[in-house]
Amino acid sequence: MRNHAGQISFPGGRIESRDEGSPRAAALREAREEIGLEERFVSVIGYLPDHLVISGFRVTPVVAFVQPGFSLSPDSKEVQDTFEVPVNHLFDPASHHRNRRRSAFTGEEVEFCDIPYGERNIWGATAGMLMTLYRLCVEPPAADAARVGPHE
Repeated sequence: MRNHAGQISFPGGRIESRDEGSPRAAALREAREEIGLEERFVSVIGYLPDHLVISGFRVTPVVAFVQPGFSLSPDSKEVQDTFEVPVNHLFDPASHHRNRRRSAFTGEEVEFCDIPYGERNIWGATAGMLMTLYRLCVEPPAADAARVGPHE
């Protein structure tokens, strides 16, 4: 919370030596350490393309299904609160709001996507990762979209 106070984010952090260079192992460890999510409830299904975040870090998002029956116990030194957002809300284009903000790092204006949900606002790198997932799951690939026409 020191570096990202007030921001909404997924569990995550640096790959440590015990992770043996694996983003999967690091993601599972960070989820256990930060929010108490036990690995037995998690099925990793893949990765999103790396995200270069405005602070200069490269993030490899790990995508997983979480089985029902889990409970969370957030580490109060790292996490203030947890919440869930339905996938149908995240994948609804009406939930995607484009905004411009001035970068605290470069001073330039950058376009961001906000995804409001109730009293919360998902933005920045977290919204960017969710938008990448949305595009991969919902939008047709550009090559396929170009072939679709009135004759098909």
